[in-house]
Amino acid sequence: MLKAKIETACTECALSQLCLPVALSSADVAALENIIDRPTPLSRGGYLFQAGDQFDSLYVVRSGSVKTYTVDATGTEQITGFYLPGELFGLSSINEQTQNTTAQALERTSLCILPYHDLDGLCETVPSLARQIMRVMSNEIRDDHALLTLVSKKRAESRLATFLLSISARLKKRKLPDEEFQLSMSRSDIGNYLGLAEETVSRMFTRFHEDGVIKVNRKQVALLDKAALQEICDSS
Repeated sequence: MLKAKIETACTECALSQLCLPVALSSADVAALENIIDRPTPLSRGGYLFQAGDQFDSLYVVRSGSVKTYTVDATGTEQITGFYLPGELFGLSSINEQTQNTTAQALERTSLCILPYHDLDGLCETVPSLARQIMRVMSNEIRDDHALLTLVSKKRAESRLATFLLSISARLKKRKLPDEEFQLSMSRSDIGNYLGLAEETVSRMFTRFHEDGVIKVNRKQVALLDKAALQEICDSS
């Protein structure tokens, strides 16, 4: 079946240096492009997959953003990650036959879908692609450990400051504005992710704004003093 090419090819995509191994040859890129599906963009609130769905693909955000979350037996939602342009997700279900999280678009979002069976076969002939996926998996494990430390040991203001600097660093890596940006996630989502009440998150945003560390206008955030934010991060 012909893949829907709604956006630029990998070789023309501004995110290719993030998604693709440097050593990938033109022929290897062409082979990868042949398995990628680029479906119609998801609208805000749209679901890419839900927990319990069959696992069959990995995903890369091309534009927009996605959150993943689990729901426990009591119906309580726990956000497990936010994904920005150039970031690959879906790796946590590789050893399972079903999705263990739900993925939802935080805004209008375009994606690359990589069927896992085809990708796994391609990795056998393109070792650098397999190494790239291993690097992403390693980074996810590292980030999971960092989040556990953040939630278990840091004060509320340290958690929020760390989160803002992390978003900024990820945007900078993608050559996107990193000192003033829009947070696509709600205050409630941020609180859920950081283990804080929504009211606490809102109060911390207000405090940072009043202290001149950041400037907030609804979801638009400007980091006015990154050094001060780093000092807050480093405080226990």
